[in-house]
Amino acid sequence: MSRTLVFVVTEDWFFVSHFLPMLRSARRAGFEPVVITRVREHRGAIEAAGGRVIALEADRRNLNPLAILKTVRRLAAILRAEDPRFVHCIALRSILVGGLAARLSGRRHCIFAVTGGGFLMARTDLVGRATIAAIAFVMRRILGRSRTQFLFENEDDPKRLGLSPRDPDVTIVGGAGVDPDHYRPTGRVPDDRLRVAVVSRMLWSKGVDLVVEAVTRARASGARIELALYGAPDPANPRSIATETLAEWSGREGIFWHGPTDDPRKVWAENDVACLASRGGEGLPRTLLEAAACGRALVTTDVPGCRSFVRDGVDGFVVPPNDAEALKRALERLAGDRDLVERMQRESRARVLDGFTEDAVSAKVEAMYGR
Repeated sequence: MSRTLVFVVTEDWFFVSHFLPMLRSARRAGFEPVVITRVREHRGAIEAAGGRVIALEADRRNLNPLAILKTVRRLAAILRAEDPRFVHCIALRSILVGGLAARLSGRRHCIFAVTGGGFLMARTDLVGRATIAAIAFVMRRILGRSRTQFLFENEDDPKRLGLSPRDPDVTIVGGAGVDPDHYRPTGRVPDDRLRVAVVSRMLWSKGVDLVVEAVTRARASGARIELALYGAPDPANPRSIATETLAEWSGREGIFWHGPTDDPRKVWAENDVACLASRGGEGLPRTLLEAAACGRALVTTDVPGCRSFVRDGVDGFVVPPNDAEALKRALERLAGDRDLVERMQRESRARVLDGFTEDAVSAKVEAMYGR
């Protein structure tokens, strides 16, 4: 029996930033992990973790059916040559492309890892609901087989796809998990201002504009709040924020766009509060896990993934999505109550240790591989 386990993922940076613990889980379970992805700058990191990389050039922006079919055929040929025990497809596009390639190549054991679904799963209008229904039908009835397993990062997403979180072929994990020894609290930020940071890709779907607006209003009302934005636009994503817009925001009093960071620990050492005003489409945002592990209070929105981690009033605040005024009120409350901030910071660290560490996630993933 083959001991190869193939990961299918769109981008090498995405795999490195979120899923190296799963690669290590595969190795501990006795598999040889192979990562099939679009290779740019992160091949070395994957190989250093013990994975073998196979390049598959495919632009995730390209919706041309002929181009997608060509990718499916190339991937099917790779799968026939590798003959893996499992095909582990990460995120919706890889599930659709990889699932079809697995079926064409005769692979029977697939794992479909739904990591939120991005802007498609974030839509709640008629088109969005129809799209989700179509995706659910394709995943379960066309690509799925009796040995297909589903991996989710929150309990809302399986329900939206017509599955139960309690189904035996469904596994729920605490996001990608974080290493609590790597991400550690650094104590109080020595400042009487409330320092708020957003660490994410600079996308409209992440609600970066809402945080900017909330802080702008709060400062106009006299609150001593500063906002730091860390992250880069993503030109391959249709919801990417233009550099010119980010520069304009950074020109406002008390708001600073720093670009991407290669070490979030440095960000959280300098800030009190992590804010993610997501409009939806999240699995379980890694930025919230990292900030919580560093002992930072959390402010987020009432959307799947975010609300499953942040406990309103305990380790942070959960406000309605698309509501800059509610976000402003939450930040103003924190700005006026240092004791509340410090209590939430302690609670957020405890929250991560209760099932959201790399070890906890890896244990569930290894159990899934053993089925």
